[in-house]
Amino acid sequence: MVLASASPRRRELLGCIVREFRVVEPGIDEEAHFAPPLEQGIQDVARAKCLAVAASCPDELVIAADTVVAVDGELLGKPSGAEDAARMLRLLSGREHRVLTGVAVALEGKLRTGCETTRVVFDEISEEQIAAYVASGEPFDKAGAYGIQGRASVFVKGIEGCYFNVVGLPLHLLAKLLESCGWPAWRLW
Repeated sequence: MVLASASPRRRELLGCIVREFRVVEPGIDEEAHFAPPLEQGIQDVARAKCLAVAASCPDELVIAADTVVAVDGELLGKPSGAEDAARMLRLLSGREHRVLTGVAVALEGKLRTGCETTRVVFDEISEEQIAAYVASGEPFDKAGAYGIQGRASVFVKGIEGCYFNVVGLPLHLLAKLLESCGWPAWRLW
């Protein structure tokens, strides 16, 4: 089994349900593979990552995912720097947003994709809190400039949907996709 991702969070989450796998970074331009509508676009990126790695691992099951944050029609990927991270956090402050993750699974010519959406509500975040969080370095490799599983957990008033999706890999959706390829997740324990 191969995880087509550079994300340490996805590695950790996949490790919750799979004993052994290896990681291969897909090395694709994600923006080049994304086109609206949002739910389809995020699946297209996951599909492109999956197929890029599956081409070099034809006999292995390959899993890929991509996550974005959406608020007011704007997509928030990983911030380009401190100012961009602060801008994103200001945009999310005191509001609800959606976290979408596209997941793709490929095995022996079969390709399955899906999209998970979770609603997240943030409390008001002060400029002092934003500055401290950005200075922590935590926002820089995360869609929407925050990690729900880390320091930003104090900003989250509530979620509706899959928590693991917000971290970066919706495990229930992944299990359903694996099952549709003939790999029930419980057999991977």
